[in-house]
Amino acid sequence: MVNRDFSGGVARLTLDSPHNRNALSTPLLTELGAGLDAALGDDAIRVIVLSGEGPVFCSGADLKEQRQYKERGEESPVADLLVGALTKVLDSPKPVVARVNGHARAGGLGLIGAADIAIAPRAATFGFAEVRLGLVPAVIAVTCVPRMTERAALELFLTGETFDAARAAEVGLLNRAVDDLDAEVGRYLGMLRLGGPQALAAIKPMLRTVREQAPAFDAMAELSTRTFASEEGQEGLRSFAEKRKPHWA
Repeated sequence: MVNRDFSGGVARLTLDSPHNRNALSTPLLTELGAGLDAALGDDAIRVIVLSGEGPVFCSGADLKEQRQYKERGEESPVADLLVGALTKVLDSPKPVVARVNGHARAGGLGLIGAADIAIAPRAATFGFAEVRLGLVPAVIAVTCVPRMTERAALELFLTGETFDAARAAEVGLLNRAVDDLDAEVGRYLGMLRLGGPQALAAIKPMLRTVREQAPAFDAMAELSTRTFASEEGQEGLRSFAEKRKPHWA
């Protein structure tokens, strides 16, 4: 249900549930969480790639499964499992790239919003369809809203309108809408593997600190000094002076 390919320093986690368009079911989210844990715990992995099989990246929650839980009088674990997966992506010290192979709706956009870099083909379409089902995109708002302007978030959440990849890039949900998906993903992977692992791991916490502290100069000056003095920082400076690649590249 979630295929794993760990090779060349890249962990590729691929949603593979074609019968329900890669919907976020309990089994899929359980396997996704386990795959993320494995990638995060593997020192050989430098970058994580999330993708899907077929023409759909992810269609959102598995509504059939949700109805079955309701009919049995049971509480669905999907919300907690989704929060767990999104939190792992948000907190990952390794860059996470969303290779958005096709259409995405609802919870699928939550995964895209959580990723550090998101790339999709121009033909892909997107939509926050929850409101048309009398639902609210509550959990995924945590990952999507910080990427978007407030006006765009209000428009797309309130209307449930389907929009294209160019619009998704315009509002900040994607980095790129492209013609050749694999070529662009490969280009980003090549760039990310050139970065020092410790430096990459420090980027997301740094940005959060900057957003939360105004001004954040004291904290940033301390981080800068610590980075320059670190073993990795010194290796980077030596490699630059010696006109060679650093050991991690």
